[in-house]
Formats: sequence, structure tokens, C-alpha cells
Amino acid sequence: MKNYKINKSKIAIIGLGYVGLPLAVEFAKKKIVVGFDVNLKRINELKNNFDSSLEISKKKLKNSKNLTFSNIISDIKNCKIFIIAVPTPINLNKKPDLKNLRKSSESIGRIIKKGDLIIYESTVYPGATEEFCVPILEKQSGLIFNKDFYCGYSPERINPGDKKHKINNIKKITSGSTPYIAQKVDNIYKEIIDAGTFKASTIKVAEAAKVIENTQRDVNIGLINELSLIFKRLNIDTEAVLKAASTKWNFVKFVPGLVGGHCIGVDPYYLTYKAMQSGYRPEMTLAGRKINDEMPYIVKNEIIEIMKRKKIKISNSKALVMGLTFKENCPDTRNSGVVNLIYALIKSKIKVDVYDPYVEKNEIKKNFNLNIVDEPIIRKYNLIILAVAHDKFKKLSIKKVKSFGKRNHVLYDIKYLFDRSLVDGRL
Repeated sequence: MKNYKINKSKIAIIGLGYVGLPLAVEFAKKKIVVGFDVNLKRINELKNNFDSSLEISKKKLKNSKNLTFSNIISDIKNCKIFIIAVPTPINLNKKPDLKNLRKSSESIGRIIKKGDLIIYESTVYPGATEEFCVPILEKQSGLIFNKDFYCGYSPERINPGDKKHKINNIKKITSGSTPYIAQKVDNIYKEIIDAGTFKASTIKVAEAAKVIENTQRDVNIGLINELSLIFKRLNIDTEAVLKAASTKWNFVKFVPGLVGGHCIGVDPYYLTYKAMQSGYRPEMTLAGRKINDEMPYIVKNEIIEIMKRKKIKISNSKALVMGLTFKENCPDTRNSGVVNLIYALIKSKIKVDVYDPYVEKNEIKKNFNLNIVDEPIIRKYNLIILAVAHDKFKKLSIKKVKSFGKRNHVLYDIKYLFDRSLVDGRL
């Protein structure tokens, strides 16, 4: 191990999404980096200095002189450090879907050499790196773990659309398969993380720390969603309650809403999967997931009731949904709760137009079969739903938003963009 030259090693970043691309750009300030992705379209747009995820500017990409992009696996075979940051979604049965992790591990396993280091950043259940990934690496390479090659785990903490919390100013958890490697992995990330690092005692500890970060948020949002349902029945405004409760120094403020995305709506299922494998059923975590998964349909039912009270015919009525992404100011629609809400409205025979300036129109039509409009049409809609708090929507006046509706319409504000007195309903 004395000749293990980390600091001079060339790095390959596998997976160039929200996690991998910012990582590649930061490391390219210190080292030679090759960004690898199987998606040729993604590679071509990055070669042209364009990031469709809107995380990295054209200027930053153009100035990353030490960074190249490729979808050819042989282009990264001379690297010594491989950082894998591929998506880890769930399947239709809400179980971990590790096919991306398996395929990337197989590909890297076929090209790694003695002394190479493989670091995983993808969110997984505790134990996945050593129990799932390492055997694949050993099988494909013919090398022996912790003798011929080594592994680390440093979970991503990227927050899409967040211009304040960026990769270099978010503290990074690190870990390695031996104490020596753990320190080396920590040293690698210290080169680019201004906020510092936290070296976990084991890979499993680092995996568990990551998966509970979003599980905790999910359970808390589930609680607030349930409280909002209670307060509604008691004719109490949830936002007013939260403002009052927030005056206590140790009250942790969460707001009700549609939980989606590739983290909060997914990570808890990785933990519950592993928990149930161990013989324990995590009731609280599953309860939070159940409530949050049901929220799009609860919102739909409430909207229908409001429309009926205002004597608006449901069948063939026209709705405008403002916002489709899973969170504000980003183009990501993965696991968006808004999509489920729209499908529920369509099932109720409501005709839906979607307006979201952040999404790519053709991609949405292809992936979701939804009608995307470039701009809302004045006086067209029986129903207007403020579904995502994009900055562009925040700048709109209540007069402007209501101008999209017919004389008699319903305005439902999921994101608390307007005062309760100005809308017909909200969470």
C-alpha cells in the first residue's frame, strides 16, 4: 500500500447527472478528470458546454480545461480512481432498483487494475457497497477486494435547483474499506470540499447516514401532511399554525406538500427494504411514506369538492397546472407528485394543460403524454393549481394568475404562494 499514489491519480466520474457532473467540474480544478455516461445525448450536450439539468453554467463547463467527456468505457481504463454516481431508483413494487449500480459495477469491473480505488456516491441501503457491488467487481475483474483493489463510499448531498448549497460548501461524509483507504478517500474529497469532511467509521455507517437523512425529512413531512388534514377538518389554517409554532426555539418547521424526487420519495424504501430483510417492520417510516404517497389523490378529492361547491361541472372542465417538476427552479420531474395529481384529475375527466418554464416540452409529451403549453391562455380554465413554487411563479400577481381562469373558477394553492383569503383552497 505504500506506493498507492492517490494525489496524482486520474479520476473517472461514472454518471453525469445532478451528482456526477458538479463532482467532475470540482475535481477538474485539481486533477485530470474523465466524465463517463452511457447516454450519448448527454455526452454530446456536455461537449457543447450545455447542462440540461441547469446545475452547471456554460461558462463553468467551458473553463473546465482538465475535464473531458465520453460514453466509451475504454476511455477511462487508465484512471486509478473511479467514482460511481448513477441513479438508484425504486421499481413498481417500491423495492430498490439496482440495475444502474449493477451495470456500472460490471463495466468498471472489466477495466480496473491492481491498486485501483472505486468510490460509490449513489444512495443505497446499508451494506450494499460490500454485499452487492464488491462481488460484481471481483467477478468481472478477477481481482481480490482489499488486496488488489479497494472501495470507498461518500454519499452525495446534492440539492437540485439550490444555488446556495453547492457541492463545495456542503460537508461530505467519507469512508473506506480499510482504515488506510478511509483516510485516502477523505483526503481526496478534502481537496474540493471547502466545508470539510466527516470520516465515518465504516462504509455501512456512511451508507446508513445517507439513507436516514431523507427518511427523517420524509417522516417529518408526512407528519405535517397528516396535521394539515386534521386542521382542515377543524377549520384551522395550517400555515398560521406553523407560523405560531415556529416561535418556539426548538420547533422544526416543515410544510405540507407533494413529496417527490429521486431522494425523499425514494430513499426511505431502501431503508425499509433492508429493515424488513433483517426481520423488522419499520412502522413509522412506512406510515410517513403511505401518507405522502396518498397526498396527490387527497388533493385531487379536495379540489373536486371545491369545484362542486362552486357549481363547476367536473367532466370536460379545463385545468391549468402550474409546475410539473418535483421541486422549484429545477427541470427534474422524477417521481414528481404533481404528475400523479394530474393523472388523477385526468381520470376524473378533467382536461389538463401544464405550464412549466423549466421542463423540456417534447420530453414531457414523450415521457408523460401530457399537454404542455408555452403560456397559459387568458380566461380559459375552470381550475388553476399552483403546484410548484418556481421563482417565476412567485413574481406573478394574484390578479395575473386569476386572469387565466374563467369568471367562475377554482384557484388551489399547494405551495402557499398567496394568502389564504385570496385562494379557494390549499393544503
